[in-house]
Amino acid sequence: MFRSRKPPPAPKPPTLALAGAGVIAVVHGLAAEAAGSRIVAVASRSPQRAAEFAGRVDARSCSFDDLPAGAEAVIVCTPPSHHCEQTLAALAAGALVLVEKPLATTLAEADAIVAADVSGHVLYAENQAFAPVIAQVLNLISDLGPLGYLELRTLSPRPTWGDFLNPDWGGGALFDLGAHPIALALLAAGEDEPVGVTATITSSDDIEVDDWAEVMLEFRSGLTARIEVSWRNTETVWDLQASSATGVVRAELMPEPAIEHNGDPVAVAAAPEGSDPRIHNLGYVEQIRWLARIGAGETNPLDADFGRRVLDVICGAYTSARNNSSAESLPFAGQRDRSPHELWKN
Repeated sequence: MFRSRKPPPAPKPPTLALAGAGVIAVVHGLAAEAAGSRIVAVASRSPQRAAEFAGRVDARSCSFDDLPAGAEAVIVCTPPSHHCEQTLAALAAGALVLVEKPLATTLAEADAIVAADVSGHVLYAENQAFAPVIAQVLNLISDLGPLGYLELRTLSPRPTWGDFLNPDWGGGALFDLGAHPIALALLAAGEDEPVGVTATITSSDDIEVDDWAEVMLEFRSGLTARIEVSWRNTETVWDLQASSATGVVRAELMPEPAIEHNGDPVAVAAAPEGSDPRIHNLGYVEQIRWLARIGAGETNPLDADFGRRVLDVICGAYTSARNNSSAESLPFAGQRDRSPHELWKN
């Protein structure tokens, strides 16, 4: 999907409206500025927070019902339980949509988004997929031939903001943080389809949601990807390794991007001068630019159906963990109206 692809120059950046005014909205705001997109409206569950954010970016505050409020695209960065409603509303109003991961809280909601997005105007906000280092890594992996080994780790401290530790969010570390490595595993595997998943998921005594998970994702070729996700680390470590009979690719994504190919370092593309390297290196700027390309008629590289595929693996993993790490076939055949946390605990 992202291999050896050099997109043409982007058309005029779209005007944006933000559904949400929290931490991730700030990141999207910085990315929008770097991409040349103007934010014209901000909505939030807190009118005060919407007004404060709108004042900082010279936009107007509004209610969710007002969106897209004249904007050409809406960035949905509210809690996952609101993604479906707000995405459907934006699509009905004719706007492009960038919807944060996870795509939705349940597969039933994801199904509704996919069904409504007949024009491919929903861009799934897996920012890592748009990161320059990932583009390089996927190109190197594609040259390896059939993979025999794939491992991804996304290890971070426990979040101290937002409602991530509330079961109503939909799940814990695997649901929220795990969406990143699962997406990258699917991209690294290319046309190789996932057919099964097993998982071990645990939580610390002081919280209800999970904060550590090991997922074994089996593909049709026989490849099994190991994915580890944690909110227990004192430092942030995101990395991946892929190998075949012909070579090895290793990459560090955070805290700093780095690549090795067969043990030799590979130069990583530098952030443009004057840009915030964190926002650029994590793919947020290129993600915004893709909204303009989609609006101009280019094929969406990461559509709502891809977001549903990620959630499909997540739901299978939580169900496997509930059933003593038994194998769950994919696509997921369980209850589509339950959140991952409910599939695990209820």
